[in-house]
Amino acid sequence: MIYLLSPEAHENCIHLPMIKFQMLKKDIIFDAYDLLIFTSKQAVICIEKINNHWKNTPCIAIGNATAQLIEKLGGTVLYKSEKFYAKTLNEEIVKNFKNKNILYLRPKVISFDSQEFLASKDIELKEKIIYETSCITYSEEKRPKKNAIIIFTSPSTIKCFLNNFGWDESYRAVVIGEVTKKHLPKNAWVLVADEPSIESCIKKAKSLI
Repeated sequence: MIYLLSPEAHENCIHLPMIKFQMLKKDIIFDAYDLLIFTSKQAVICIEKINNHWKNTPCIAIGNATAQLIEKLGGTVLYKSEKFYAKTLNEEIVKNFKNKNILYLRPKVISFDSQEFLASKDIELKEKIIYETSCITYSEEKRPKKNAIIIFTSPSTIKCFLNNFGWDESYRAVVIGEVTKKHLPKNAWVLVADEPSIESCIKKAKSLI
């Protein structure tokens, strides 16, 4: 059995979403900014509901999925980071966009402080917190069965899973990247997907069957 813990369901996986989202910002004016940063699809979904004028401003995106959603909704992706890591993205901003006015549309909790990092490089990054995540609570009957293959797509999904069920040594984990891997228990059996995408995670999980 393959359990997928992301908010989105996919074929051939048991969908067990771990996080839910709540929008926080009522409105944002984009006129002062040259670029917007998106580090997740959820940020794009939220800003579309808050103010769809965001798509008049070019965007920087992490990963194919986020970039594709920006373009699907009518936005413009000026730059896409192929590596699914905020630190790498910020290093690329220092190299390519040092003199731009940039707004980061972000969740309440982040794993990397982009504002602090860029300030150390004399770049002022503006931020707006537009949503927050919280754990979904499950009863014990929803616990994955022994020997399950479990796909984790973020540190938050690991945190919420452990809050609900703890860890069983028979589980095998597939994670979307090295940063997510660090949040698993030390005794966890884990593989990292070849690419930072849900599709790649599912492919890696299927290889274990």
